Amino acid sequence: MKIMRGTFTGIGVGPGDPELLTLKAVKLIRDCGVAAVPVSDPGLRAPVYEGNEIPLSDSPCSAYLEKCAAYQIALRAVPELASKPKLFLPMPMIRDKEVLKEIHDRDALAAAKLLDEGRDMVFLTLGDPTVYSTCMYVYKRLLRDGYSTALVPGITSFCAAAARLDIPLAENREEIHILPASYGIEESLSLPGTKILMKAGKRMPEVKKLLAERNLETRMVQNCGMKDEQVFRSTEEIPEQAGYYSLIIVKEGKGGEKR
Repeated sequence: MKIMRGTFTGIGVGPGDPELLTLKAVKLIRDCGVAAVPVSDPGLRAPVYEGNEIPLSDSPCSAYLEKCAAYQIALRAVPELASKPKLFLPMPMIRDKEVLKEIHDRDALAAAKLLDEGRDMVFLTLGDPTVYSTCMYVYKRLLRDGYSTALVPGITSFCAAAARLDIPLAENREEIHILPASYGIEESLSLPGTKILMKAGKRMPEVKKLLAERNLETRMVQNCGMKDEQVFRSTEEIPEQAGYYSLIIVKEGKGGEKR
């Protein structure tokens, strides 16, 4: 009897608070046959599969689980995740397109092998899988090769940050622009409406300088929804050594009501 292929589902776990996972996300994580875990650590050079017969304490990949924010968020909402088989997928933060292509090709092949066994797989990703998510590198390859795929939306970091700051992202006819701040944003800062700066991290000193020069109203939330969350309500307050999970919301004008 031919085994039906499993489905690969990219699941957004939200920005940090496990209570923000959707009911659908919780159900699919609870029911999945394999959980795919993205690993940014350059020490992982090839996909690694671990079945549920390996206790977490004995797993050579346990350190990757501890560092994966998406996994830790999902685990708090779905404790059963700890005993699920896991596929650790290398997702290094490098810009060499050829090297990345080879890595993502290997990731997709490893996922396909398990899907061919009829096991449903969930890929856990921060925020929403359609917004700057590593999930899509594997997802698009599997979709191209005829596998069953699906996406489950998650609450985005910028929506969560706006709620935390108690401000609207846009009103009436205002525009919203989402900008990857790790690249050049000088021209984009002149766009009308609200600018959302993601991935500012290592370029924070340069980003702060640009915001100050343009006299823009700025707020930032670092590690939104996590235990070490921090809120900054002006450009001056933002530290130059900000963490990776830092999101800046920029409005036209200077200042802003202090809350």
